[in-house]
Amino acid sequence: MTTPRSESAAPANTPRTRAKARHILDNYYIGPARDEAVLEIWGYTPRFTYAPGDTVALHVSTTAAAWDLEIGRDGADYHQVLRETGLRGTYQPTPADCSVKGCDWAVSYEFTIPDDWQEGGYLLTLTAERGGDRVEEHHLILVRRAPDLPAAPYLLVCATGTWLAYNCWGGSNHYQGITGPEGNEFAPVVSTQRPWTRGFCKLPEGAPRAVPETPHVPGGMVRYPYMEWAYAYGYSKKYASSGWASYERHFARWAEMQGYELDFATQHDLEADPDLLSRHKCAIFVGHDEYWSANMRHAVDRFTENGGRVARFAGNFLWQTRIEDEGRAQVCYKYNAAQDPLLGTDQEHLTTAAWEVAPVNWPGTKTFGANGLQGMYTGFGRCAGQGSGGYTVYRPQHWAFEGAQLGYGDQLGAMSRIFGYEVDGVDYRMEDGLPYATGSDGADPQMQILALGLATNIEPDHGVWGETIYIGDGDVVFKAEAMHGEVTPETIDRSARGNGVIVHWQRGQGEVFNAATCEWVMGLTRRDWQVERVTRNVLDRFRA
Repeated sequence: MTTPRSESAAPANTPRTRAKARHILDNYYIGPARDEAVLEIWGYTPRFTYAPGDTVALHVSTTAAAWDLEIGRDGADYHQVLRETGLRGTYQPTPADCSVKGCDWAVSYEFTIPDDWQEGGYLLTLTAERGGDRVEEHHLILVRRAPDLPAAPYLLVCATGTWLAYNCWGGSNHYQGITGPEGNEFAPVVSTQRPWTRGFCKLPEGAPRAVPETPHVPGGMVRYPYMEWAYAYGYSKKYASSGWASYERHFARWAEMQGYELDFATQHDLEADPDLLSRHKCAIFVGHDEYWSANMRHAVDRFTENGGRVARFAGNFLWQTRIEDEGRAQVCYKYNAAQDPLLGTDQEHLTTAAWEVAPVNWPGTKTFGANGLQGMYTGFGRCAGQGSGGYTVYRPQHWAFEGAQLGYGDQLGAMSRIFGYEVDGVDYRMEDGLPYATGSDGADPQMQILALGLATNIEPDHGVWGETIYIGDGDVVFKAEAMHGEVTPETIDRSARGNGVIVHWQRGQGEVFNAATCEWVMGLTRRDWQVERVTRNVLDRFRA
């Protein structure tokens, strides 16, 4: 069986070395220069989330003699809350396997979260200067509401499982890497004890997204503008796939401007505190939430069954993970699940494979109403690259569409390109012009499919001279083997087709609204009033 390419190793990328990046499929990563002659500064915190009264330990390595720190709340407006200058700089050697086992740096600075810090995302800006040169890098922490205060109605749960999976800092993530016998394999284990790669915490305005602002033009060479931009400016090419800056930040800022009262947590908080969601009326998931542990899912399932409301504006629910070493490591063997040590044991249901396949056999439809392998790519490269960028509406009379001026067959979100770059789908049948869940994939047949779009697991190669196809056929080969047991022309054909859905599901005493696309947040940031209206309809109903 052919599996998706493990990209070859490349040098750590900084503004001084980015010219060495070779090819679109190289393992182009951000990391330490490991050279005291190079001016640099990096930092991380042991945890993602803190509350008032907690002490934050900041681990920093810099080749400068001194460094400055600024912390600001990254909300509807940026608000500085702390600034320190002239902190003593220390260069801390970084292990070669830091992306797997952590940096193990000493604590450089500590501070206590004051009682008056409002819940939200807080951007930590680290700067250093030497010889007239200046460098700036960023870290992010989430601050939760103090536990003795009344809970906010909404909890925005940040997709830290996916942040970790895409974080290329130090050389390896769950996609490419410098591990394995030849130093060119992705890492099934990644550490939380390292900085975030460049672009995950802060991005310049106008940084390209994975879904271009206009459809692909027939006859032209396929382009991946966000990768080209990343190479040119020294950012990780994974910035458009994950992180606060590309996803959760957009939703948090919009919600704050609209007056919605959010608290903040991470998927890893659900792992550590299974009852966390019960304090809130509505749990919100946005952006790209591809990676989940079983405990995270169980927390959502219990919440919904017991009357909680789930609003998911996210896509690509695909891989099971395990959280180990007291939260310091995330495990996901993915395509190499046959190497997972739990396979063949009494715990093999926790094997880190795709949710729909054996031995996991727990399709995403059981939690959110849609499956990752039944969706996949759209609006990305040549993967349905000429699509409208929106959903086709089938049930405009549903309460979620009230006031949005949508009719049967209209496109929702095409103006703002919300459909992509990865989506989740469901097996359905068409009856009298309406889609119905068949239930063959674990979905509740009573679930309502409100809108649909087409997706694919294969990026077609039209033989354009000089063109490099990024996705290719690796994912469709994997799906054919995983879902149908063999790779044949027939199973490849069956596995190539997918869809993305908007669904509403009455589950237990609660309910789920799932707009199963990564790019929904662009409808909010680009002020697509119909997307905004649907979002408000969902949030307003789920607060009641």
